[in-house]
Amino acid sequence: MSGSSPGPAPARDVRPTPATTSANGRTDATPDAGPTTAPPARRPGHTGRRPGDSGAREAILAAARLEFGEAGYDGATIRGIAAAAGVDPALVHHYFGAKDQLFESAIELPVSPATLLPALLSADRASLGEQIVRRFLTVWEDPANWPVFMAMLRSVISNEQAAELVRRLLVKDVFGPIATALGVRDAELRATLAGSQIIGLALMRYVGRVEPLASADVETVAAAVGPTLQRYLLGDMGPTGAA
Repeated sequence: MSGSSPGPAPARDVRPTPATTSANGRTDATPDAGPTTAPPARRPGHTGRRPGDSGAREAILAAARLEFGEAGYDGATIRGIAAAAGVDPALVHHYFGAKDQLFESAIELPVSPATLLPALLSADRASLGEQIVRRFLTVWEDPANWPVFMAMLRSVISNEQAAELVRRLLVKDVFGPIATALGVRDAELRATLAGSQIIGLALMRYVGRVEPLASADVETVAAAVGPTLQRYLLGDMGPTGAA
């Protein structure tokens, strides 16, 4: 046969392939599966997100109340709260932002003061102080509300920023509207005095657990503290105030 012989074939990159043993005992080479493709890198900004998990926000709030209630504002951490809620810390920031914003959401009052005011103000004013103390203690000691109020109290004594949030909440949302509705002079001063009385009472009863105050029944405490709150809200305030 005429003609020139074909030239050498171009070199191939031949890589060793792992051997496999067939059923008849022969050793065969495993076919080359070809180049592999690396998995795509995770896109930034999605760490901790759980789309469609409508219970994540509530779980974070519940964990935050317990954490703030046990450790106070300074002792609580976003990482610890996230772990207790079973979510990534990034999800906590996604829903609530910084720690102070999470705290403010966690201590939101479970009972709106606006719903309590009409009943309090329509009752006998001569016993208003006692009624307010009784209502506070009853709401406070409800197991459903306990984590919120303990988060407030523990944080009040551990962090000034948290204490300011709680003071503002009590004066603006609770005692401020009461004093204004009563139409008395020095309403702001009266509201802050009433708030300080309630916070002091709660700290001694629930955090310090000072006996016999801690174990006294609600009616006994309301009868004892009520007159002081009554004077703050409606009584003679001395040279700068009038009933």
